[in-house]
Amino acid sequence: MSKDFFNARAATWDEKVAEKDVSRLEAMLARMEITPGDAVLDVGTGTGIFVPFLLQKIGDKGRLVCLDYAEDMLDIARRKNFNGNVEFICADIENSGLPDGIFDAIVCYSVFPHFEDKPRALSEICRVLQPGGRIFIAHTSGRQVINDIHRSLPEVCGHAFPENEEMQRLLSEAGFTDIYISESQEHYFVSARKPERVISS
Repeated sequence: MSKDFFNARAATWDEKVAEKDVSRLEAMLARMEITPGDAVLDVGTGTGIFVPFLLQKIGDKGRLVCLDYAEDMLDIARRKNFNGNVEFICADIENSGLPDGIFDAIVCYSVFPHFEDKPRALSEICRVLQPGGRIFIAHTSGRQVINDIHRSLPEVCGHAFPENEEMQRLLSEAGFTDIYISESQEHYFVSARKPERVISS
């Protein structure tokens, strides 16, 4: 179970695994269409590596909800005492229990390959987004680099990014439009939008 994989590595995650190049994290943040005052869900918060960057983006009037199913990872993030309107929820995004349409943006930083049921996770993300809200899927390494790393680890060897055409399909079937995918050796970035509510005449 991948939850056990992450809990077992929580204590050393920041030292051994987490991205330490701040410029890469800042460049990724700059790609995200998040504005001051937004309500943002950070899916797969882990030890909170990206939390201070998101808090910087949403400002004092924004709200950040940090969600992770690995309680030991989330506990480390919580103990960092981030300065801002931030709360922590231990739950699986595939069955989050969150209300409909409450977030302006949802960020999946360094987590998407680990979703056990990707269609269900994306459908749940679409459900809790406001109409017009955006999802951002991001890594500070390329898709193939991430896949190769995961293949080398028995506990997560099946956790992979799909090909871009498959990613397009998954997002579209979950209800997203305006799908954009960008990748290189040093980044993988996807954005998509939940359509605005159709007003009938």
